[in-house]
Amino acid sequence: MREIFAGLPWWVKWVAVPVIALVVFGSLIATVVGFVIGLLFKALIFVALIGGLIYIVRKFMSNSSSRSDW
Repeated sequence: MREIFAGLPWWVKWVAVPVIALVVFGSLIATVVGFVIGLLFKALIFVALIGGLIYIVRKFMSNSSSRSDW
């Protein structure tokens, strides 16, 4: 692979090849990044909902045990 790029100018290696790769694989990269961000967002929502549920249950349980002291 190094032999192929050995005689080429620097801008071909560092500008043209990445730009061509983004044009060719851009939609695939965007799909993968979108999927990962969506998955992380759903995981964050899941953790927040579970945390809220645990908070509400503990608050309800502590309130109901204090009522039973009457």
